[in-house]
Amino acid sequence: VQLVESGGGLVQAGGSLRLSCAASGRSFSRYAMGWFRQAPGKENEFVAGINWSDASTNYLASVKGRFTISRDNAKNAVYLQMNSLKPEDTAVYYCAVGAVVVSTTMEDYDYWGQGTQVTVSS
Repeated sequence: VQLVESGGGLVQAGGSLRLSCAASGRSFSRYAMGWFRQAPGKENEFVAGINWSDASTNYLASVKGRFTISRDNAKNAVYLQMNSLKPEDTAVYYCAVGAVVVSTTMEDYDYWGQGTQVTVSS
């Protein structure tokens, strides 16, 4: 199984980025998918997740209303649209797949991407 992330980069505060994560090796259409992030000197934290059954979502409180997670089961992919970015959103973002339902716990996900850097300048 391989997860390939893309879409990170440098953006000014208030800008937008769209992260993509494409999975290969097996289908994750019946598993939850999510995004986590890790800022320098901080622990990894849950950002957003999406269930497979009803596409219900869950978000970190500080990103709710600014970030949108979506998935395309046909492409075995998950996306994170990030708007109104803030300097505190700067982190390495990781996609995670394989949980039975959306979870904020890293250990509930079986597979992880390599991470993509998002830097928001003030």
